[in-house]
Amino acid sequence: MARRRVWRENKGNLMCLAVPGRIISMKKGSAEVDFSGIKRAVSLDLVPAAKKGDYVLVHAGFAIQLLDPGEAVKTLELFKGIFSEGPGDAPQAPAAGKP
Repeated sequence: MARRRVWRENKGNLMCLAVPGRIISMKKGSAEVDFSGIKRAVSLDLVPAAKKGDYVLVHAGFAIQLLDPGEAVKTLELFKGIFSEGPGDAPQAPAAGKP
């Protein structure tokens, strides 16, 4: 019921986010993944070819894709820039009628 309420209140504008991380250790179909210093257990069921040191895209506790290391680092740098800004530092849309 709460999910429906949130959906209605947001007019369907919900989205999911997958986050890149680097595999730092593996054990029986799962891995410990480093997300810029935060480590979490992740299932590797969907990417059985993953190995230690690989970057993976993680959603809801599952690695869903192997990533090119260069692209993963670029994405992590973008996230770092976005999340390092304080609430008052976020870019603002121009006022109506102004360029």
